[in-house]
Amino acid sequence: MIARTISLYKKSFAGLSRPVWLLSLVMFINRSGTMVLPFLTIYLTTKLGFSLEQAGWAMTAFGVGSVAGSFLGGKLTDRFGFYEVQFWTLFLGGILFTLLQFMKTPMEVYLMVLLMSTVAEAFRPASMTSVAAYSKAENRTRSFSLLRLAINLGWSAGPALGGWLAMKYGYFTLFYVDGFTCIAAALVFRAVLAPKKVEKMEAVEEEVSDDEGFGSPCKDRRYLFFLLITLLGAVAFMQFLSTLPVFYKQEMSLTEGQIGLLMAYNGLLIFILEMPIVYLAERRFNQLDTIIWGTILYAVSYLVLDLGGLIPIVIALISMTAITFGEILNMPFSNSYALNMAPPKQRGQYMGLFTMTFSLGHILAPAIGMQVAAHWGFSTLWWFLSGLCVLAVLGLWFLKKSEPATPSSSAG
Repeated sequence: MIARTISLYKKSFAGLSRPVWLLSLVMFINRSGTMVLPFLTIYLTTKLGFSLEQAGWAMTAFGVGSVAGSFLGGKLTDRFGFYEVQFWTLFLGGILFTLLQFMKTPMEVYLMVLLMSTVAEAFRPASMTSVAAYSKAENRTRSFSLLRLAINLGWSAGPALGGWLAMKYGYFTLFYVDGFTCIAAALVFRAVLAPKKVEKMEAVEEEVSDDEGFGSPCKDRRYLFFLLITLLGAVAFMQFLSTLPVFYKQEMSLTEGQIGLLMAYNGLLIFILEMPIVYLAERRFNQLDTIIWGTILYAVSYLVLDLGGLIPIVIALISMTAITFGEILNMPFSNSYALNMAPPKQRGQYMGLFTMTFSLGHILAPAIGMQVAAHWGFSTLWWFLSGLCVLAVLGLWFLKKSEPATPSSSAG
């Protein structure tokens, strides 16, 4: 049993290219310095004296910048190539994170946060597009999973270190460390990944698959329909980052420590299980089937919260397990499926729209979740979110039934 488990882990990581591992290292360095965003609202309200409304507008500016950056990043990637876009968004983003601490008035903060998030988010379409050049088609989903693994590891370290630094040395250290890690990631990226190799890999793939495709993803109705489905799932999933912690605290009376452990449990499951699960799933199931099961688990995770008769922490643990497995099945396969739908010459724009969809989900999820919970209660919210998931599943089923017989419909 142990030998088989070890063998499974080895196979799940086998065959991934050296550039994908190096890109994951860059991701880890970048995300391990994620300190400003988790503590931004606390910093604005306690150190700069902003009201809750003003702090909320700052986060709205961040969301708007994320949407703009996703679109701009896709355009720039197709125009200048993903290599340069990744380097400069990391480098300039680091400078902007450092400068944010010197903004004192609300308008200064809004404008800097807007610019900072636009630049930072422009990195994502370029990064996702680079996976196509750095990986083979059969390893693409696992390559996305490895990047997610690096991001989750970084996210687990960054906020924890940031909280300690803020208490020990003051909030100003967060801006310097966050900025430094962005710039360090840019320099490591430039040092370990040579642009000539990237261009060569892209040229080879375009010779193999020179799809004419659509001139713009906005004209690709099938892709836009997939993005609409993705948005429904994103609004449901992202309650995990906004409404769920409030529910844990107010309705389940969980402590901050218990809530933190639940979040850590999510990261731990992803760290341990995602790569082998993706390895098995991509060999046995169609990509859309896997996304469907992930979306169903989102719905299950919320319906569980409406159960009574169990200890609250037990219900929360069951729900967190369901949403985590849903994330494992949904996220990497959604990324890979979106990338497979894109013609090689328009990958930047396609992935820009894809990341814009999640940025829009970040904006809509807390607004919808909090409003529904405030007016009709959390129970109504859980059923509403499950309904969104059902709509997404039906859309995915329709997409699968109408799918042409192309390589993008294969399991890997």
